[in-house]
Amino acid sequence: MPEDPDALAFQQAVGYSDAVVAGDLVILSGVVAGPADGDEGMEPGFARAFDRIARTLERAGVGWDDVVEIQTFHTDLPAQIDTFAEVKNRYVKAPFPAWTAIGITALYEPSALVEIKVTAYRGGR
Repeated sequence: MPEDPDALAFQQAVGYSDAVVAGDLVILSGVVAGPADGDEGMEPGFARAFDRIARTLERAGVGWDDVVEIQTFHTDLPAQIDTFAEVKNRYVKAPFPAWTAIGITALYEPSALVEIKVTAYRGGR
């Protein structure tokens, strides 16, 4: 399902999928958000992650309006939450899905700041 052949190879080596469709549910694996060379602040990395999630949702036949749950895992929740919520709200509109934001000490990708996991319902909200 990934767009990038390197991502597909990684997923096959590690043993996971970008997304799984189970009946009417579309469950996405976590997408990490982090800085890239030349980024100023956290916003560009967060936006890239939300764009990637949007493309995965689209390939699964759903969109942001179908998202019923978001879980986010933050390496520095107090420092990240305001910018993160600002970016999230560009994509996620009312009626809002359930959202749980969790502070953690580390992510799989060492340079990542946040990991975003979403679940969508094919029948809409």
